[in-house]
Amino acid sequence: MDALQPTYPTTLSLSRIVKGDNPRRYFDRKKHEDLVESIRLRGILQPMLLRPKGDSFSIVAGERRYRAALEAYGPETQVPVVIREMTDQEALEAAIAENDDRDDPSETEQADAAVRYLAACQGDRPEAARRLGWSRAKLDRRLALADLSDAVKLALDERRIKVGHAELLAAVPGDKQDKALETILTAGLDVAKTRELLMRVTQNLGSACFDKTECITCPFNSGTQRALFETHVDEGHCTNPTCFQLKTEAVEQARLERDERAAAGASAADPSAVDHDDADQDDADDQSTSSADSQERSANDTGETETGGATGSNPTRSASSASAAQKPTVTAQSIARRTADLREATWRTALARAIAGNASHAHTTILIAAMSGTLSQIKAETLTSRAGLLVGASFPDLDYQGKIAAIRALPDRQAEIVLSVIGAAYAKDVLTFGHVADLARVFEVDLRDSWQVDKAFLDRYTKDELKFIAQECGLVAHVGEKAFAKLLASKKADLITGILNRIGFDWAGRLPSAMTLDCTYGPPPVPVARQDDVPLADLAA
Repeated sequence: MDALQPTYPTTLSLSRIVKGDNPRRYFDRKKHEDLVESIRLRGILQPMLLRPKGDSFSIVAGERRYRAALEAYGPETQVPVVIREMTDQEALEAAIAENDDRDDPSETEQADAAVRYLAACQGDRPEAARRLGWSRAKLDRRLALADLSDAVKLALDERRIKVGHAELLAAVPGDKQDKALETILTAGLDVAKTRELLMRVTQNLGSACFDKTECITCPFNSGTQRALFETHVDEGHCTNPTCFQLKTEAVEQARLERDERAAAGASAADPSAVDHDDADQDDADDQSTSSADSQERSANDTGETETGGATGSNPTRSASSASAAQKPTVTAQSIARRTADLREATWRTALARAIAGNASHAHTTILIAAMSGTLSQIKAETLTSRAGLLVGASFPDLDYQGKIAAIRALPDRQAEIVLSVIGAAYAKDVLTFGHVADLARVFEVDLRDSWQVDKAFLDRYTKDELKFIAQECGLVAHVGEKAFAKLLASKKADLITGILNRIGFDWAGRLPSAMTLDCTYGPPPVPVARQDDVPLADLAA
């Protein structure tokens, strides 16, 4: 037989009633006073809905009546009730429905309810919207408002600001909302003036120098706000200046380091390379030497050997041939050794960018750094010098306890940015380049996404090495052996210009072996065919 259901009273003392998990967060004082007067005159006309909770009973619906009755009559007053056994989810659904039906809840109350409902539906937005009886658009708008600071939510509840203000502030990082709210209230800004104010502090994504892939779905992209709210800043703007500045600084720092490394590498070229290049530059001053050098290069380039008494009849040519015979063989490894500084700096920068743009990569990097004992290799000044920008302007001046509180108060998205910067700093500072290479392989970092052959790169090599690079990258095959031999006979500056600007040859995506992790040439990636590019015969098969 089924167990007998408990019989509950229909009236109960207010002292035995406790507040429930009510989605309503704001109670209008004027409406409360009116309800107190009504209950004093007429009593409670409609029972409160309760559910058992230990020795007490928890309010599911009717907290405004409970508050008013408590003020009107005191805790020993008997009030009408309906008591039901309910799960947490059932109680939440009933409370939301009661609030929606009886007195329009504020937008922030609906936002909080939306968050809880979404959690109950395990992140399924369509299901949460269906069970709330809302459109999907309304659910998305309310979830966007859930990230408002408590001060902004209270200001909206008390109608000190309008919904338009709140929608604009929802696009501002949480740590900036309270200050913006203070400005709005102090200056008495209407929605239009608030929008103008925010437009002045946003960044135009069109002018950004960094990869904007992550920005497409970022909540601080004004395009995302435009899709949600009627009130928004112009599309194509970033409302998170801290993130925008960090990404811009990373690109500018990478460019500066690349240029500095390239300049240092060019000036540190080995003596034989300098002598060789100086001879090229002095061609106009010494026609005899120029002629001999030209003949030597021609012989080396075509693979032919000088015969027929050359040694006895031309001492200059004999000396040149002897010098050429002593030149070391050019290989991918020898070129890589010459460009080790640029190669390392470029890969560190590429890895740092990959980590900064991927929270999962940053998480992995920090864990392996900590567990391998190399996390301490991050230079202290790398992070402390930017703490004010990453966490807050006042952070550097806080004591240690204050710093703990500031870090714990970081919004999830800002905390992700901080962790990404830590991971990127490790890529730049870790002592062993092998660690950088291993991480770059695991994260599938492609240097071709951020680096390309340019004049600064080619300037550091001798003509023989430039020929090697041109051969492995396909330029010699493109122009032909004879045409390239003629180009090789020109001054080095003209040779580099010719290499970079050969008609019909694109350097994009070509990665010389000297710049790869394994000294193996990286050809341009093969374009992935779209489905509509597949031949009909292949589809039929």
